[in-house]
Amino acid sequence: MTAYGISTYAYFWRFSGRAPEPMTLTAMLQDTAELGGQVFQICDYAPIESYDAAQLADVRATAEDLGLRLELGTRGIRTAHLDKYLDMAGRLGVTLVRSMLNTVDHQPSVDEATALLKESVPRYADAGVTLGLETYEQVATGDLLTVVRAVDDPHLGVVLDPGNSVARLERPVDVVAATAPYVVNIHVKDFSFTRRDGWVGFTYAGCPLGEGLLDYDGMVAAVRAARPEHADGINQIVEHWLPWQDEGFDTTARLEHQWTQHSITTLLSDTSTTPARSK
Repeated sequence: MTAYGISTYAYFWRFSGRAPEPMTLTAMLQDTAELGGQVFQICDYAPIESYDAAQLADVRATAEDLGLRLELGTRGIRTAHLDKYLDMAGRLGVTLVRSMLNTVDHQPSVDEATALLKESVPRYADAGVTLGLETYEQVATGDLLTVVRAVDDPHLGVVLDPGNSVARLERPVDVVAATAPYVVNIHVKDFSFTRRDGWVGFTYAGCPLGEGLLDYDGMVAAVRAARPEHADGINQIVEHWLPWQDEGFDTTARLEHQWTQHSITTLLSDTSTTPARSK
């Protein structure tokens, strides 16, 4: 069954350095459960890499007590790094790890990325863990798919977030159509353009789910049509691009909570069709 959940990115400002008391991972798990989430994706959350075995066991136990599944997210595909996350996945009971091809100090070519993943993905497969590579502006969607096809393993797929690729001048509808047969996880994040003061350019940022340019209905329908035998196992994870508010932390945190609550409630309100309106 598809699970609907929340990512650490939905708590971005509340655990950031701008928070008077940054939100803990335990608090995020508890909030996710209270909002009705079924899965929590610990994504690009640097502190998790320093957790010892006992701390990871505590996170797993907390999630299990709250009735939550866990997923992991990181960046990079170097062998040692992916091995580290595979070990953490085992300790946390995780069956999906999201990553990205590039890091600050490593931007592999298609050939190098393919070679690295051909080494790591079989170990993920042996452990029953799927590795998903996210769509984003630093890597052309065509190149990302070339790597996935070349590795040719069902335990390597795509984490679909069509809004990310707009900065590469890739249309979301095209990204969805191209990646749909390989999608293993979906980030649900709405987005819109607004004119800047004086009509000097645009701001491209997040907005509440259903109010922007994300064609949620079309995205989910495309993935379900392309992967009918896997569609019920593709989890949907709430994220945001909420800009910092001029009024300060309290206003920003309140909006972040409202957006998260709205998104997960919308997703859970009708799990048999498609809850958000197409744009």
